[in-house]
Amino acid sequence: MIHIISAILLLLAATGCAHYELPFLSHDTAKNSTDSTVDLQGVNDGVTSKKIVIKRIAFPADEYAQLATSGNSTVKGTIAVTYNGRKIPGRQTRLYLNPVTSYANQWYRESYLGGHTMAPSDKRLFNYLKFTASNQNGAFAFYGVPAGKYYVVGTVNCPECGGKNIRIARKVTVNGSNTATVDLSKSIGL
Repeated sequence: MIHIISAILLLLAATGCAHYELPFLSHDTAKNSTDSTVDLQGVNDGVTSKKIVIKRIAFPADEYAQLATSGNSTVKGTIAVTYNGRKIPGRQTRLYLNPVTSYANQWYRESYLGGHTMAPSDKRLFNYLKFTASNQNGAFAFYGVPAGKYYVVGTVNCPECGGKNIRIARKVTVNGSNTATVDLSKSIGL
């Protein structure tokens, strides 16, 4: 059956009817293929779709080199999930601020929106991320943020949702030395 599906995909790709990039499995994905937990501490994605791993684009070092490394702005907000009408704050969860680049846009499109697992990120990316943690009420803040566009990303542990970690990402624009406020929330339910 797998051979038939592969042949059909190759035929569609060859005729121009479909574009399909053959997936590959990282060692971590193959080793943990039965693990359905969600690793959301960093940007290595760990979403529940373990069948294919999307290859990341080459790390755009020149694009990142143009980013400012310090600033006077603040990004603040709250993180929460509303499950069947009940608000569940993201208590003491780790959040990160990821500059919007072609590399981050691929992650947002393929992993966050598409639900696919991404290959591990380039280690250089961590030089450009800012990290913080929320308080008991889900409030968080990033300080010393340069002007620019960012993805604010965090997770909420939802015991009512079967103990799942719900990842939430929003784009925010930071101007000058202002405070940008972001509502990092998501409604889910049966």
